[in-house]
Amino acid sequence: MKSKCYATLIAVVLILFGAGTANAAGLLTPKGQSGSLEIREHKVKVVVEDGYVITEIDQVFINAGANDVEAVYSFPVPSHAAVAEFTYWIDGSPVTGEVLKKQEARDLYEQEKAAGRETALVEKDEFRTFDISVYPVRANSDVHVRLVYVQSASVDTGIGRYIYPLEEGGVDEERIAFWEIKDVVTGTFSFDFELKSSYPIDAVRLPEQPNAVLKQLDAGHWQINLHSVGSESSDAEFEAQVAAIEAGAAAAPATVASGVANLDKDIVVYWRHAPNLPGSVDLVTYKPDASGRGTFMLTFTPGDDLPIIEDGRDWVFILDVSGSMQGKFATLANGVQKALGKLNPNDRFRIFTFNQSARELTTSFVNASTENVRHYADVVGRLQAGGGTNLYAGLRAGLDSLDSDRTSGIALVTDGVANVGVTEKKEFLKMMSRHDVRLFTFIMGNSANRPLLEAMTEISNGFAMETSNSDDIAGQLLQATAKIHHAALHDISLEISGLKVADLTPDRIASLYHGEQLQILGHYWGSGEARVRISGQVGGKDVEYQTAFMMPVQSDLNPELDRIWAYATIENLQSKMDYFGADQDTEDAITDLAIEYGLVTDYTSLIVVRDDVFAAQGIQRSNRERVAVERKARQTRSTQAPQNRRVDQNRPMYKTKRPSTGGGAVGLPMIVLVASMALYRRRKRNML
Repeated sequence: MKSKCYATLIAVVLILFGAGTANAAGLLTPKGQSGSLEIREHKVKVVVEDGYVITEIDQVFINAGANDVEAVYSFPVPSHAAVAEFTYWIDGSPVTGEVLKKQEARDLYEQEKAAGRETALVEKDEFRTFDISVYPVRANSDVHVRLVYVQSASVDTGIGRYIYPLEEGGVDEERIAFWEIKDVVTGTFSFDFELKSSYPIDAVRLPEQPNAVLKQLDAGHWQINLHSVGSESSDAEFEAQVAAIEAGAAAAPATVASGVANLDKDIVVYWRHAPNLPGSVDLVTYKPDASGRGTFMLTFTPGDDLPIIEDGRDWVFILDVSGSMQGKFATLANGVQKALGKLNPNDRFRIFTFNQSARELTTSFVNASTENVRHYADVVGRLQAGGGTNLYAGLRAGLDSLDSDRTSGIALVTDGVANVGVTEKKEFLKMMSRHDVRLFTFIMGNSANRPLLEAMTEISNGFAMETSNSDDIAGQLLQATAKIHHAALHDISLEISGLKVADLTPDRIASLYHGEQLQILGHYWGSGEARVRISGQVGGKDVEYQTAFMMPVQSDLNPELDRIWAYATIENLQSKMDYFGADQDTEDAITDLAIEYGLVTDYTSLIVVRDDVFAAQGIQRSNRERVAVERKARQTRSTQAPQNRRVDQNRPMYKTKRPSTGGGAVGLPMIVLVASMALYRRRKRNML
């Protein structure tokens, strides 16, 4: 009998208040020189609306030195985020970049730099960072840049999560040694977050940010403000802002700190949907030309109809203890200890670790008794991180240990940065395809190799969950607890009929676990009724869900959908190359999509030069035009209340309520909030 598995809440595992330390990222650093530029302003504006997120970052850097320098602006690549804009101010005026083939963009940058003219270049450093070179940063002058990226919103079991990545990933690569990171703002820092949902939101929280000010404007409309004044602000300015906050001034910064603002921790926002909401289908479209092609995003939020699993299971934990896990390991160990405590008495488990090589902490499968859990939780807590990363050996050891007569699952905890032994992505995918077991991957850190880890997870029909040192273990528990107790929907197929649709992504839907949403993007023509059917298997039995709704003739308020669709399609094409091997046709298809939709990829970069240079080079300003359309639409949406995007009211696809963490004034959510406040107070006392 082949090994099977269901979702594990071991995902829980990896999150803890403020575990570890890390350098800040997203900062500008002089190239080839010691010391960083001063950050005078770091302004972040986030809007979560219509199933996706827009993050806009404005930063001003000061070069107080006597010489002009070239600088590198480095920012971690957020999960599945597409860069929508990079703007560099030249002679006081903003110039928006255009996307070219990677080498063409680099050549133009070097040409302009050699001529002493202002230029900037945005490149993707594999899976780790967006690297942005800026030249020149004049002596005793400043640099103003703006970066905008879009990504799908993340909601699981009624809990939404957004992360603003600031921690440097800490992976063991030599290039980090060339950067000296400066993690403070000497001027002002602001983080303004707006959440607009047509479904009621009954709680919002920020682990590690006890001073953030939260304001509820409506049932599904919240605002968060987190501001600080740096060390160079005057006492009078500081006192004035404190007074403004105490007086309740709406425009005042929400949080003021007398001292520098430390940027070495990620900012994580959780929001919780009200309980007892219906399972639903939501639709967002962009079709500015009634006679042309439109883009759509369908979000399916299933009802709570996946059955509870009663039998015992085998769990194999595979833990990365390599040097790249320094700063993340306390989070890992604490999470695994808590995960072991969540196993049922009739479950069994094994624990493997890997760095240069793989080894087993257990001697074989052991029963999840109280004594065994306590013993191995203590063993994990004493582990130390160090050495290289032989991910392949660790994964192979775990796969070879499975008992084919038991329902099994593998929990892999790693950043995925393999540098010892087998490192080729294709070999990992081949190994996973030879085993019938579900892999549940917990991705650690901002520089984790998400493409590799997510690809392995997809092949196994498992799921992946990202974690940050600034995440909250209790918040993740709220998301994941139900998964270990419920079956999943597998072998999913989606059919849309009634009008012409094409270019659906993802084109393969592996599995859907308890509490998860499913997002489908694609193109459509015309208008009229769309009939949607989702089928699959639960516990070996066939299930089916159906609905029907109208597709609009015209809509123009969500132009960002074009970029989101294009980037999701590019990721799908890249995944196929990872498995079947690179080919020129697919690379060309990715390049063409990236240039058309203004996206930074492995094959394209974004270049900023003076307007007259763009003209001289014959470079069309298509991205500038796209940015203008997107900004106009965002401005219009900002004046509107949250829009109801549900389309299956007349013919509900799901008969049951959606899974949630529950509600009411009492219970784990409230306990978590109280615990967060208590932890903050305890830390404050320890600092006195």
